[in-house]
Amino acid sequence: MIEIRGLHKRFGKNIVLDGIELVVPRGKNTVVIGGSGTGKSVLIKCVVGLLRADEGEILIDGEDATKMDERELVRIRRKFGMLFQGSALFDSMDVGENVAFSLRRLHLYPERQIRDVVEEKLAMVGLRDIQHLMPAELSGGMKKRVGLARAIAAEPEILLYDEPTTGLDPIMADVINDLIISLRELLGVTSISITHDMASAYKIADQIAMLYKGKIVEVGTPEEIRNTRNPVVSQFVEGRAEGPITAEHEEFVRFVRRSGETGTQGGR
Repeated sequence: MIEIRGLHKRFGKNIVLDGIELVVPRGKNTVVIGGSGTGKSVLIKCVVGLLRADEGEILIDGEDATKMDERELVRIRRKFGMLFQGSALFDSMDVGENVAFSLRRLHLYPERQIRDVVEEKLAMVGLRDIQHLMPAELSGGMKKRVGLARAIAAEPEILLYDEPTTGLDPIMADVINDLIISLRELLGVTSISITHDMASAYKIADQIAMLYKGKIVEVGTPEEIRNTRNPVVSQFVEGRAEGPITAEHEEFVRFVRRSGETGTQGGR
């Protein structure tokens, strides 16, 4: 469904993506993991055309999005739905208007049908009779689900999830994980999720790709990633302070340890 070849993106002298290679299978959920600031969000923004790549190709159904003008990108973006990290609901619109936003903007349905579509999509994420509520009246988990209903409203072929479980308690995070799985099965969509939540990654992924230093350093099934022999991947998925990732920031680590020892001695 999506093939990324030699993708580069920099901001000034800061190289964020340094030759990304990744294949996203049709109808599967690919999860990209990596630490904060490693370029996960930049990657999916390049895929959907919100950021322009400096080099490389992004093939979507065989069409290279990096060579498209803005009009062609508008067409290709209609294949996508996106759940943003903070849900990104419009505060001035009620839930129904938020979910209906793309339907009205793209003129996909007559106005008389939009209400039925909104009700259907909200029901798919486990919400009913809340169209009149404002975002400020919703819990964090409800906002995520409304954002998800909006993402699927126009029946996209590809869903992008930006840190879908961030800011949620463990139970609600698992509810969102279950929704991601059920929507993939029900709608047959291709998905890319970015996260550093390994519990979520292991549950929802068909394949996991680790982004590190601007490159994909390993791709595998959840079981393969769990049992990796790559020391960088192993340190990240196990959440260990010791390892090659930390070694690159040794001065900071030494400072933290010295501070901790000083604090302990002071306490004594």
